[in-house]
Amino acid sequence: MLQHRLDGPEHGEPIVLGPSVGTSTRVWEPQVAELARRFRVIRFDLPGHGGSPSGDVSTIDGMAWLVLELADALGLDAFHYAGISIGGAIGATLALRHPDRVLSLAMICSSARFGEPGGWHERAALVREQGTGPMLELSAKRWFAGPGDQALLDDLAAADPAGYAACCEALASYDLRAELPGITAPTLVLAGRDDPATPPAHARELADGIPGAMLVEIPGAAHLAGVDQPERVTAALLAHLPATPGMRVRRDVLGDAHVDRAVARTTAFTRDFQDLITRYAWGEIWTRPGLDRRTRSCVTLTALVAHGHLDELAMHVRAAVRNGLTADEIGEVLLQSAIYCGVPAANAAFGVAQRVLTEISGETS
Repeated sequence: MLQHRLDGPEHGEPIVLGPSVGTSTRVWEPQVAELARRFRVIRFDLPGHGGSPSGDVSTIDGMAWLVLELADALGLDAFHYAGISIGGAIGATLALRHPDRVLSLAMICSSARFGEPGGWHERAALVREQGTGPMLELSAKRWFAGPGDQALLDDLAAADPAGYAACCEALASYDLRAELPGITAPTLVLAGRDDPATPPAHARELADGIPGAMLVEIPGAAHLAGVDQPERVTAALLAHLPATPGMRVRRDVLGDAHVDRAVARTTAFTRDFQDLITRYAWGEIWTRPGLDRRTRSCVTLTALVAHGHLDELAMHVRAAVRNGLTADEIGEVLLQSAIYCGVPAANAAFGVAQRVLTEISGETS
């Protein structure tokens, strides 16, 4: 069985993370903490990499079967899947051959075909003869747009030559270009803009071929985009994965564009706060059955006027319109606020609301 690591809540929705050739479960380390807040995270090592035995598997279909074997052993009927490079190819193969098992798919710096077979066979022969040492300098240039990660290069140096060569042979025979339209799982395709191994053109081919696939290009990222740009890759994954109840309500009330901007701006410094408001404000309060969303918008507008939070007020005027309030009804709320919160506060609120309602009117027309 493939060596694997488990993180996150035991009863969380499962997500399986596949690595690239030459790396180990360590390649996903920058994303694990954030994913493990919501998901049961399963990372695995490729054959001959990390702690996995080499075995005799030398096709992508065979490696996909090993992942299913692991999922079965863990009792996973279905799971989300994200994979880097060959890991993405394994995921695409799973989504095609076993669509009932893959809830969603993310292909990161991956491809429908990784170049001509001859080059992969030559690399396999070289590694079988000389080990993975000759791959270190080439991989460092391909993997990282910035400074290299020595621990990942050490994983490459420690990889079993037979296992690495088998992965090369699997990539040589892999070609899903004609089968891409058969992938039905919701799919994210992510490219590193500075990736020389699977350049953005490969990602665009995937996104054009997979129905409904979303394409994201990350600047300043090479083949290991999640290492070069960890926060951007994590944000793209979280935006792609199914939302929690709080996130669904947040999107319903504030709109996808606003929430996508907030997610994209999330940093290690702000992510706990973003998680707090999504869980409690949107997941615990806005989902309660005692008040409908129109009423909650009225209460929220009044509270924001009272405290003079004009930026938040502008956001919630838009939210109120999305929740079904008319301009006249919003005006009534602000008039009521003038009596109980003060005329100056209401005066400023009317100015903000007028601007937002005019913007909405222009967007609609």
